Amino acid sequence: MSLALKQVFNKDRTFRPKRKFEPGTQRFELHKKAQASLNAGLDLKLAVQLPHGEDLNDWVAVHVVDFFNRINLIYGTISDSCTEQTCPVMSGGPKYEYRWQDEHKYKKPTAVSAPKYMSLLMDWIEVQINNEQIFPTNVGTPFPKGFMQVAKKILSRLFRVFVHVYIHHFDRVSQMGAEAHVNTCYKHFYYFVTEFNLTDHKELEPLKEMTSRMCH
Repeated sequence: MSLALKQVFNKDRTFRPKRKFEPGTQRFELHKKAQASLNAGLDLKLAVQLPHGEDLNDWVAVHVVDFFNRINLIYGTISDSCTEQTCPVMSGGPKYEYRWQDEHKYKKPTAVSAPKYMSLLMDWIEVQINNEQIFPTNVGTPFPKGFMQVAKKILSRLFRVFVHVYIHHFDRVSQMGAEAHVNTCYKHFYYFVTEFNLTDHKELEPLKEMTSRMCH
């Protein structure tokens, strides 16, 4: 990572404090295992595969939290050029517009600006991953039946951050020398969600051409 990039990623540009795994827990060990295979330069396609004898729910939970932290950081680096004025609509080019919907204030899909969408999204994800009923942290506490559905929804929405960043702010990413870092994070994310079928193919459409070049 270049020095300029290190400075960028070291600045506290993320919206949220990072969600950490408690040392000594099974989830922490899995997180370390996932990080070790990445740091060893293992092929990303292999790195995402479920380790032998591990629980799929645990593996997915670890990655959801990890991707939340990383994508938060990526968006944080370009957030100064993603404003109400530059991005009045949360979109991925002229063909794709993302509307926000949740269980509280936005009961119907609502058009919002990109920065507003990002803020709502990160708040919403944070509530999910900090909810012990959905993301239990104690070993032996079973995951709820609907866990995979929540994980899929989180990952599908996080994918939209990549769509917006690549289509509307990639010049800023390149300018900061962050291109290789963002591309690696994207490939890791893409291989993970496709390995476990965690994102609808329709969601992946906006970056289809780039993905076919980058992730053969």
